[in-house]
Amino acid sequence: MIKPFTKRSQNREVRLTFYTRILLLFMFVGNKTFAQQSVIKYVQPFSGTSASTTLASQHIEDKTERLANTIPAVAPPFSMTQWTPQTQLSEKKCLAPYYYNNKKFYGIRASHWISGSCTQDYGSFTIMPISGKLKTSPTDYAVDYTHQGEVATPAYYKTILPGYNLQTEATATLRCGLIKITALKADSVYLLITPNSDQGKGYIKIDRQRGEISGYNPVHRIYQGWGQPAGFSGYFFIRIKKGFTRSGVFSGSNVSAHQSIQNQTDLGAYMGFKLQKGESISIYAGTSFTSIAAAKLNLETEINTASFETVVAKTSRVWEQSLGQVKVNDPNEKNKRIFYTALYHAQQHPRLFNDVDGGYPQFAGSYIKKTQTKGNYYDDFSMWDIYRAQLPLIELLKPDLTNDFANSLVLKGQQGGWLPIFPCWNNYTAAMIGDHVTAFLASAYNKGIRGFDVKEAYRLMRQNAFQMPDSADYLNGKGRRGINSYLKYGYIPMEDSIPDAFHKREQVSRTLEYAYDDYALATVAKDLGKTADYKQLMERASNYKNVFDQQVGMARGRFANGSWYKPFYPDRRESYITEGTPRQYTFYVPHDMPGLIKLMGGSKNLENELDSLFDKKEYWHGNEPGHQIPFLYNYTAAPWKTQLQVSHILAEEYDDGAGGLSGNDDAGQMSAWYVFEAMGFYPVDPVSGNYQLTSPLFTQTVISFNNGKKLTITAIKKSKKSIYSSKIIFNGKPFTKNQITHQSLIQGGKLIFYLQDQPATP
Repeated sequence: MIKPFTKRSQNREVRLTFYTRILLLFMFVGNKTFAQQSVIKYVQPFSGTSASTTLASQHIEDKTERLANTIPAVAPPFSMTQWTPQTQLSEKKCLAPYYYNNKKFYGIRASHWISGSCTQDYGSFTIMPISGKLKTSPTDYAVDYTHQGEVATPAYYKTILPGYNLQTEATATLRCGLIKITALKADSVYLLITPNSDQGKGYIKIDRQRGEISGYNPVHRIYQGWGQPAGFSGYFFIRIKKGFTRSGVFSGSNVSAHQSIQNQTDLGAYMGFKLQKGESISIYAGTSFTSIAAAKLNLETEINTASFETVVAKTSRVWEQSLGQVKVNDPNEKNKRIFYTALYHAQQHPRLFNDVDGGYPQFAGSYIKKTQTKGNYYDDFSMWDIYRAQLPLIELLKPDLTNDFANSLVLKGQQGGWLPIFPCWNNYTAAMIGDHVTAFLASAYNKGIRGFDVKEAYRLMRQNAFQMPDSADYLNGKGRRGINSYLKYGYIPMEDSIPDAFHKREQVSRTLEYAYDDYALATVAKDLGKTADYKQLMERASNYKNVFDQQVGMARGRFANGSWYKPFYPDRRESYITEGTPRQYTFYVPHDMPGLIKLMGGSKNLENELDSLFDKKEYWHGNEPGHQIPFLYNYTAAPWKTQLQVSHILAEEYDDGAGGLSGNDDAGQMSAWYVFEAMGFYPVDPVSGNYQLTSPLFTQTVISFNNGKKLTITAIKKSKKSIYSSKIIFNGKPFTKNQITHQSLIQGGKLIFYLQDQPATP
């Protein structure tokens, strides 16, 4: 189904979309200065929608790992709903709504797919235009899909369907979409609107006199509580600015003149029109997670009767402002495209969940709540992935939004009784390991982002760290998996198989990540004067030592009696490691590198072990647990090796075009990694508020912070090949450290790196 994306077609796609985007901005915005300064033109929404073509991906044996599973989302940053061309039916797990090389087009989907994930869409619906005779079965109405004349930006999408002689365009606001269908010849035209339920559920109704269609697609949980109702639906309200001559409903190929249908397989509604050549239909669609009435209010508030061009221009400006917080200057246009595409991907999630009037579905419940503050309520936190870099990037650039995220998480804990581990579908999931909502809240707090109820946050974080839920709550996904074993032994022994989780076993990885979360909570406890908690949590932060076997020099499975699991294979996938090997996970001690170095026998041994990992090609960038590894050379006498390895990763793991990502983007984490590295620093330990330095990618980077300060990062290179830092000047003074603090960065100024071709070794 998905064919390789060739270099020739890749280059052609880049040229095509590059020039059409520029023309589009001139046409819709009409402001020459704005167009000249535009950075939105660099974004490639198709990146990650094809099998990877990066250099690194050529060595991946598991071909499923070569799919990044992003979508060409049209919507402002962090929207409720993303609008995407649909080339893949269903809401099945690990199937994105769109793949670049699929050959059939099924419409424009109002999607809640978590970008770059292996989860599933939910509460979605699709609008498909066809011409000629009415067809209602997907196998009949699907049309051949080509990229000829196609345009995609974060604010606008256009495609031409030659089989139907129809031009389809889409744009969006935070909660609403606007689709424009233009006839390229006179013909009968039908709109098919389908709630995308895989369970034969849902509802749709037509009000022919008003030209309105409304309905919903019920949401169901996955992971813990798999298949159970999630307590809410994806609701929609559609208004069509043109009277239709015919309408009805269908279930598959069975068509009826009725004006509503409910809970049938492949259900949908159709509207018929007579269009002359050049005539258009405008489809105004509001979405909500609370009700059809709320979807209507969202539409009337955000778009109302605004023209298509007005919405495109407004959403383009929103993206321009958001992307423009980081301006890069460099002759390498390809790297700019990769960078701004990464910044676009890093601003898809978490997802806005409340309506314009503040209404949102209660977390893990069925009641409608109203936000009590000026901020918004968010969900779809792919927390195991994004606490590492994607959320820290938001903390750096958008602290006000970070407060909304933190408030949302505390609300979830209050409404559901326990702080969630991996809150998606507005429910508990226990999908991954760790307790990294705690790490995120501590990270924000330690950076001075404190516009949330810190005392209540601490209560909830502490409950997760010290208590075991009752059996019913635990089975529902609440609390840390394996917490009793962890508290009893100081690690999770091999005997505890963690049966009540999607990821079972993985005992060593859980131990390592809980130790980090304990450290994170300890930092807050100390600041709040919780001395006893602080001391106990800091002791537990050393629990990583309990699964470190000094005889083999790595993390290793351990039984309750203290003996080690045999045999030991350092470079094989093991059941006690999450998505990796013992060698890879051994380096996950971001909070206590001095302690890990001591266990390893000194910094030189750490350097040797890192060398071995990279020499063996055991570094796996396509998954998150090792994202900090290249920066660990900064803790040795060879920080230049960080600069070397990072430059290799930037060049080999990211590329231009639809195949530009090496693996799942995981809600923007892979992309946020690129953004940080290109700027020249990375949060190995986000909770600490420190960033490890490396060489910046661009000649100049200007970061605009929301406090009004600007930081200019300059790379002065001896040649194009210069990647090694020989000297750093920060605000006019020599800077000799390998790390820099969050507070130093947001005060702005000038950070200058002098780079050379060879490392400055002792």
